[in-house]
Amino acid sequence: MKKLNSKKIYMVTGVAGFIGFYLAKRLLEQGCKVIGIDNINNYYDINLKYTRLEKLKPFKKFIFIKGDISDKEMMMKIFTRYKPNIVLNLAAQAGVRYSIENPDVYIQSNIIGFYNILEACRHNPVDHLVYASSSSVYGSNQKIPFEESDFVDHPVSLYAATKKSNELMAHTYSHLFKIPATGLRFFTVYGPMGRPDMAYFGFTNKYFNGEPIKIYNNGDFEHDLYRDFTYIDDIVEGIVRIINSPPVDTVPHKVYNIGNNSPEKLMVFIEVLEKCLSKAVGKEVVFEKIFEPIKPGDVSATYASIDLLQKSMGFKPTTSIMEGLQKFADWYIEYYVR
Repeated sequence: MKKLNSKKIYMVTGVAGFIGFYLAKRLLEQGCKVIGIDNINNYYDINLKYTRLEKLKPFKKFIFIKGDISDKEMMMKIFTRYKPNIVLNLAAQAGVRYSIENPDVYIQSNIIGFYNILEACRHNPVDHLVYASSSSVYGSNQKIPFEESDFVDHPVSLYAATKKSNELMAHTYSHLFKIPATGLRFFTVYGPMGRPDMAYFGFTNKYFNGEPIKIYNNGDFEHDLYRDFTYIDDIVEGIVRIINSPPVDTVPHKVYNIGNNSPEKLMVFIEVLEKCLSKAVGKEVVFEKIFEPIKPGDVSATYASIDLLQKSMGFKPTTSIMEGLQKFADWYIEYYVR
């Protein structure tokens, strides 16, 4: 487990979110001062966001600010007051399908909000800006595993387009103003207290509501969807290693895949989830399944090459699907069912 410099000040945007919460918790456990920012939007159940925040409040070095990164004046004031050394921008409007229904919030948060972060870092120099990109930038690339050097100019959702834009914006600011910046292309992060809009969480909700689950693979098991599911603890360990190693090139900007490097067929993932939930509740759990065509904006496979991150940071995920989903299932039953 990598240690961090506890004398530095860390800013985590999206701190009430899934990854933001776990990352902030890890920083605080290592004695770091964390300035957490979140607008607590209602994209999904805000009670879950407040539950995460409650777990951070006991830490004396945690300061929470309710606010939106798209508010430039507020962000400038926060940077001026707290002078963060490390900025971890995880605030974003997430979700591929929702970007078709409500594009405005993606531009507001992912483009304008990220621009404000870059401007704040420009006028208040930082040691390292680490920001969330996404595996969705690879679009419908046929070559797998996906590598950071792959062509990513054909996004198939607005969400993916905003994340690709973030990478371009960060590169430009690194070039012009020498801001050390690292973008992280996350691959399907899962675990306890995760995002309810993610498939594994939604499947579990539907089962306990007595509803069938919808699987968008046409029932074609031979050509099933593949996803590179990555457990939250592995993601946090990868981020911590990256925090300690800001890029130092002429243009100090890097992009890394951060995934599991071991994609699973969606149907296998569902079978494992059924087994884990069965163990958690003490009786057999079998989802009722409805098969439908793949949704617009979805891709058939996500598969991360993590060679670059492994060579640079010694990062390698260690959590199996069975282990990770069991932890999720145990948490879910405790939180929602019992």
